[in-house]
Parts: sequence; C-alpha cells; structure tokens
Amino acid sequence: MSGPATRPTSRDVARSAGVSQATVSLVLGGKWHGRVSERTAGQVREAADALGYRPNLAARNLRLGSTRTALLVVPALTNEFFARVYTGAAAVAAEHGFGVVLYPSPAGVGPATSPFDPGRTALDGVIASSMAVDAPAAIHGSLLPLVMLDSDPSAPGAAAVVNLAIADGMRGVAAHVLELGHRELLHLGSAVPSWTFDVRAEALAGAVRGAGARLRTVRAPLSVPDAREAVTAALTGPGPRPTAVVCDDDVLAAGACKALRRLGLRVPEDVSVTGFDDLALATAVEPELTTVRLPAERVGERGMAALLAVLDGRDPAPGELGVELVVRGSTAPAPR
Repeated sequence: MSGPATRPTSRDVARSAGVSQATVSLVLGGKWHGRVSERTAGQVREAADALGYRPNLAARNLRLGSTRTALLVVPALTNEFFARVYTGAAAVAAEHGFGVVLYPSPAGVGPATSPFDPGRTALDGVIASSMAVDAPAAIHGSLLPLVMLDSDPSAPGAAAVVNLAIADGMRGVAAHVLELGHRELLHLGSAVPSWTFDVRAEALAGAVRGAGARLRTVRAPLSVPDAREAVTAALTGPGPRPTAVVCDDDVLAAGACKALRRLGLRVPEDVSVTGFDDLALATAVEPELTTVRLPAERVGERGMAALLAVLDGRDPAPGELGVELVVRGSTAPAPR
C-alpha cells in the first residue's frame, strides 16, 4: 500500500499561479485588497482549489501564539473504550502544546455531523473512529488532515490510519474455543456497520472453516437488552444448540450471559461465552469474561502522534497495535 499523499504547500500554489509565496499568503489570508489585483487573487484561489491546498493551521496558530487544536470524533462516550482513546490522545497532545476537542455523536454509535465548520474553525486536523461512520464526511471536504482509527486502510481520504490487530484477536478467540472442543458456535455480531466488525466476522469464519465446526451468526445493536433478545431468539429457534457464543463486544457478551441464565443454562458449564475489548464490564459480570484486550489508550496516543507526524510532513509510525486474549471464567471445555 502506498503512503499518504504529500500535502500541497503554499510554494506549490505560488508555482501553479505564477506568483510569489508572499502573494499567496496575502490572498489566502484575506489581506490582498489594494495590494494584489482582482485577477491575480482569482488565479491564486483557483490554484489553491485545484491543488486542494489549505493553510497549515498548526504553523499559523504557533505564529499567533494561539492554542493548537485537534478534533477527536467518536461514536459515544457511553462506551468506555472511546473515553480511554481520548485519554491517550489528550496526553500526547498536551506534550506538544495541542488541545483536543472531543465530539461524540449525540445519537450514540452511528452517524453524526460535525458541529464545526472546518474551513473557518482553527483546527489543525481530525482524528476519527471508523464507528462514527458519517461523522468525518464534512471534514473530508475541508481537506484538513484526517487520521482514522480502527478503519479500512484501503479507504480513500485519510492521511493516516491507526489500526489494532483485530483479526489476530478474533482468531485467538476461535482457537481457544476450538481447543476446548466446541463445534457448535454462535457468533453474536454487532449490527453497527463498521469495518472493524466486518473484520471480526471474517476472521472468525475463516478460523472455524475447516475445523469441523459449525458457525451461525446473529446480529444485535450494542446494548445488553438487544443482545439478550438476539441470543434468546437464536437458542429457542430451530437447529442445534450452540455450546459457545462468540461475541463482537463485551456489552454483547453480557447480554448473552443474561439470556443463557434466563433460559436455565449455566455459563460456562453448558455454554461458553467470549467478549471483545476487555472493558471494566468484563470483570464486573460473573463469571468474568474471556475476552480480547484492546489497548484503547495506546490507540489514542498513536492517533495523535500520527496527526502530529502528518502536520510535520513526516510518515506516521507503521504497523498495527497488538491485542491480547485474556482467558477467564466464562469459557470451559464443551459439554459431553
């Protein structure tokens, strides 16, 4: 995969318009009246638009002594994972004299529209979670540097992508339950349309394929009641009863555990359950969840570091962040 495109500079605009960089600065700074002709100002604006150039707000704010600012777009703060992402991003930002404006979707996980006009707001760049599906749409058009978190690396528009080894995590879950002898698996997938959940589903299906096991998938919104209803419907419907429920998220796993208990089934003696994320919830339920630990704060740190690198004209650090399978009491050998 090729690296991010080089951000156009004022020198590029000057060369394209056939003027000096000083003239570009006057025109794009709105100080050209009486000093530059209308025709020349138009040429500069046309060249800037054609190249996709926007002034480097970081450099401008530094010169003005103003606070440098990044926008962090997340689906919701009700999910502990994203609060921890913010903590990591804010820590790195503070070390470099940046502030972080946090914008969660008011509707929870899903689409959101930025409250900012990026063309007029003193933002240097944007860091956005792939789960806030439509939130960066207006920002794409502003040409501010955009760093995507947990996102499809082949998707256009991002200056950098920071990813976790999500597929490795789900393959680890699959290997664990298969080693315990489980051959009837239920995948409780997230109903949120997101690259990260697609990766989890594909990794699980690939790991199960060829292992002599059967996998059925049902989906639910990311809430305990919705997960409970989905698992209840799956287990009371036709077909063999699963001996393991593999969930895309710890919240879904908590709902699965509630459904199993209400059906008179024991976790893990009758049915094993696994989660994903390792939220505080994973150790608050009983039995504690076998899950995949995601380094949320490191995601925020790496995201902010990637944005700073892009603003400085450097290549962000490559590679995925590692994840860890944490085995607890919610999984056990398949019942005979």
